Amino acid sequence: MDINKKEKEKEKEKDNKQYFFDNPKNTKWVMNIFYACCVLVVVLDFVINRHVYHSWENLPAFYPIYGFIGCVVLVVIARWMRTFLMRSEDYYDDENSLEKATDENAHQGANNQTENKKIGDHNVDA
Repeated sequence: MDINKKEKEKEKEKDNKQYFFDNPKNTKWVMNIFYACCVLVVVLDFVINRHVYHSWENLPAFYPIYGFIGCVVLVVIARWMRTFLMRSEDYYDDENSLEKATDENAHQGANNQTENKKIGDHNVDA
C-alpha cells in the first residue's frame, strides 16, 4: 500500500512539473527575441555588402522575403499532404483491426502450408 502511494505521489509530482515553455511569459520573451533577430537581419541586409549572383538579390530585403515565401509554401504543401497521410488518432490502438489482420495472416499462413504440402508431396530427388 505504501509503495502504491509513493508511486502515485511521484506521478503527481511529474504531472505538476512546469517546463520552461509552460509559462506564457517565457514564451512571449522568446518570441520577442525572435522578432528582434528578424528585424536585425532585415536591417543588416541594407548595411552589409553582398555578392549578388542574380538580379533579384538587388531587391531590398530579398532574403527575408524569400525565406518567408519559402516557409509559406512549405506550410501549404504540408497541409495538402495531410489530406492523404493523416490517420485517426487511434489508428494503431484499434484492436478490431489488429484482430482482423492477425486472422487474415493466420488464414494466409494456413493456405501457404497447404500449398507447401502439395509441393512437398513430389519427390524432388528422384
